[in-house]
Amino acid sequence: MAKVVPFKGFRYNTEKFNNLDSVTAPPYDIISADGQQELYNKDEYNIVRIDDGMEFDSDTDDNNRYTRSGDYLNKWINEQVLVREDESAFYIYEQIFSLNDGKPAHSLKGIISLVQLAEFSENVILPHEETISKAKDDRLRLMYATGANTSPIYSLYLDEEETIARLIEANSEDEPDVTFTTSEEVKQNIWVIKDKTVLDRITTLFANKRIYIADGHHRYETALNYRRERHAADGSEIGTKDYDYVMMMLVSASSSGLFVFPTHRLIKNIDRFDETMLVGFLTEDFSAAKIYFTEGDYASIITDKLAEALDDKLFALYTGGNYYYLLRLKNLAAADAAEPDKSEAYRRLDVTVLHKLILEKYLGIDEENMKNQKNLVYMRDAADAVKAVQSGEFQCAFLINPTKISEIRDVASANEKMPQKSTYFWPKLVTGLVINKFED
Repeated sequence: MAKVVPFKGFRYNTEKFNNLDSVTAPPYDIISADGQQELYNKDEYNIVRIDDGMEFDSDTDDNNRYTRSGDYLNKWINEQVLVREDESAFYIYEQIFSLNDGKPAHSLKGIISLVQLAEFSENVILPHEETISKAKDDRLRLMYATGANTSPIYSLYLDEEETIARLIEANSEDEPDVTFTTSEEVKQNIWVIKDKTVLDRITTLFANKRIYIADGHHRYETALNYRRERHAADGSEIGTKDYDYVMMMLVSASSSGLFVFPTHRLIKNIDRFDETMLVGFLTEDFSAAKIYFTEGDYASIITDKLAEALDDKLFALYTGGNYYYLLRLKNLAAADAAEPDKSEAYRRLDVTVLHKLILEKYLGIDEENMKNQKNLVYMRDAADAVKAVQSGEFQCAFLINPTKISEIRDVASANEKMPQKSTYFWPKLVTGLVINKFED
């Protein structure tokens, strides 16, 4: 099964940087153009210059965002801005954060490690979501330029007996080796674990585990492609090189600090869009209750109502007025009939029901349309979705419940992938805490 090993990671030199918030960054795929500029302005050594560098009109084949990434990485290592661990280590990584749920704080804790790459067909490391080629091309060019994993792939494992969880807790009781708080008010703690007995124990405990990719599918598939191309070029045997491994953050699927948020769907540019007609069509498969707002925040009212029935196939249709439609699937048989060749786990996902029985069946938005986002836009924040419809930018929004961790596991175990934007894990892992640079 999974081969999980310690490594000598590169980390920011804490003798040079007191607060790593100035040099770390969010994941590349959620950084806006304005956010990228803000990170550039934060510090000349911010990791964004390596992980998500700027493009310029003057870029050439020999001087571009990727070549600059490689140059920055090598320069910062030479200047000891980034320093390599003197011994192989696992890195216990904790995020402490608050949500609007009445609780003072939550803790998400896992292990940053190297995991030996495995093809999905080997049933060792399993994906759950579709990917986009453009993003994989970008990450592959970055890997070639840097010869490194610049951010960890967020992955889950099953630990019902909490054996690994107890080991993690026992080795993170002392003060962390690194601690700082991001601008989003999420506290970041790192413990560097070098005790060989502990390292060997962790590796052994993971030897009978499967790994489920939570966030970072593009980077994992990129690592597989990089491995194939490098082995083909140098004629070496798989399993013998540093690039046969990829850096991951491994989190127990039963962690109380694990949160998945929904990604809502907004609709635009549908010819002859008619709200009354749409709702009428939807009553074939759904009950449709029209609910008027009296006062309060529309988005919160809708999401609170959806959260009351997490086990139902329940959606909210908002069209911009002082009301919304609560849509409840009448019969699971309709969902089963819509995707007969898929597993039950896949057929009964909220996003599958929404896509097949609403977007495709009645609005004509098929998979190709979704990929190109011709009539469909994804939005995580419910308040932003409501405002976007009220402004007239979109014709309507479908607000949904989050995907459950058990559903992610079951779909992955069935060797299937969810539609894009099925999950949004939060908080996001910080980029720049540890870098894995290949020696080969």
